[in-house]
Amino acid sequence: MGAEVTAREFTRADRRLFRQKVRACVDAMKQMLDGGDFRDAVDKPAPLLGMEIEFNLVNGDMAPAMSNREVLESIDDSAVFQTELGQFNVEMNVEPGPLTGDATFELEKKLRASLDVADARIHAHDAEMVMIGMLPTLQLEHLDREWITANPRYELLNEQIFAARGEDIELDVEGVALPGGDVEILRADTNSVVPEAACTSMQLHLRVAPEEFAAHWNAAQCLAGVQVALAANSPFLAGKALWHESRIPIFEQATDTRTFELKNQGVRPRVWFGERWIHSVLDLFEENSRYFPALLPDVSDTDPLEVLAAGGVPELSELQMHNGTVYRWNRPVYDCSDGKPHLRIENRVLPAGPTVVDIMANAAFYYGTVRALVNAERPLWSHMSFHAAEENLHIGAKYGLDATLYWPEIGWVGADELVLRKLLPLADEGLADFGLSAAARDRYLGVIEGRCLNRQTGAAWQREHVARAETSGADRSTALTGMLRGYVENMRTGDPVHTWS
Repeated sequence: MGAEVTAREFTRADRRLFRQKVRACVDAMKQMLDGGDFRDAVDKPAPLLGMEIEFNLVNGDMAPAMSNREVLESIDDSAVFQTELGQFNVEMNVEPGPLTGDATFELEKKLRASLDVADARIHAHDAEMVMIGMLPTLQLEHLDREWITANPRYELLNEQIFAARGEDIELDVEGVALPGGDVEILRADTNSVVPEAACTSMQLHLRVAPEEFAAHWNAAQCLAGVQVALAANSPFLAGKALWHESRIPIFEQATDTRTFELKNQGVRPRVWFGERWIHSVLDLFEENSRYFPALLPDVSDTDPLEVLAAGGVPELSELQMHNGTVYRWNRPVYDCSDGKPHLRIENRVLPAGPTVVDIMANAAFYYGTVRALVNAERPLWSHMSFHAAEENLHIGAKYGLDATLYWPEIGWVGADELVLRKLLPLADEGLADFGLSAAARDRYLGVIEGRCLNRQTGAAWQREHVARAETSGADRSTALTGMLRGYVENMRTGDPVHTWS
């Protein structure tokens, strides 16, 4: 999704040609799906756990460290660590590992080791990496245009979003009161898309066969609200107590190319849950090409239909570029590996952190539950409205484990109770079907169970810590700094967040 762009300016002719090329890519994909081109690559995709993790950088006083270039030079591992949109961000690409046997233990061990090496190398820059959904010490001045990473793609993206919108972006979020406090509201105008960089996430990838794509995507959509309720870790921005998972509304607003009038007309947002259950992956790519104008209309010299007619595998570069600027919470991905095409679902709803074992647990819960929902005799989405799934996402994000969510055959139920009663057994069943060992299932799903029983997510811990500090007389800035320092210390221990005191 972070492909480089070759152009620095785009003409009207570029946009028209790009639209034509995207349509040609969609037509090529349709031919590939109809002709069985994906079967040569994989009939039954091997279950792989693939993830990307975004980090915030902080200095010794817990303020944002605007030093991602220097940090990445020190780490010196461009295959694993890369830039992100904000100068206070880096991204880690985790090499996919099997979801079988005890392999996840090795993946967890390698992830810890990579982070330890990276942290040791960047201390010379008075910086360290923090796994958290939204850095609580970020202020509005850290979200200005000057803090965009020096990468032409990011600057172009910023220019194109504001050109499409024609005015500043408005952030407007009404929060959830801290214990013993009042409701707080964030209202601000911003001259850049850097607020998007405040939303640091963990993205999970699942490779699926074309004929199974629709079922997996629908299942992931059903689960999105539960995921954010269970993993919420983003309660503060610009000194305000907002939602338990504030990434969701902030990200939706930070890349919104629509003016107020276009919203009223029902124009679709670029950060999008979707609007219906699908029958084919083609439904999603066709919607993307039909509803969304190009932001980065970078055109290649390759004709995908000609490549296909010659017996080759097209890169579909225009489709990939366009797809990377439509921010679905569960995004379809077309890619080529070793000259073979494949499809993936990129799950984008989860925040980063708090610890390595927490993110492994979040991943295991997602993969296992989706698998079980796909295997179910009656598809969940056949008796759950799409609107209910979308509403669950925002309720789960706002209230975390305090959320009451809708689930077929149960009705409205607390998020913690839904996970404990219904979804943990499904996750265990799905992971067993993948071939994950009982020891691995017990370790990671045990973390999820503990989180529900203790009712302590990263967001709940942060909110309680700040509320207690303020009750003891600290002002908000001091409380947030102290909380973040305690968060980092706990993160370093590696103990799951539900055990933090």
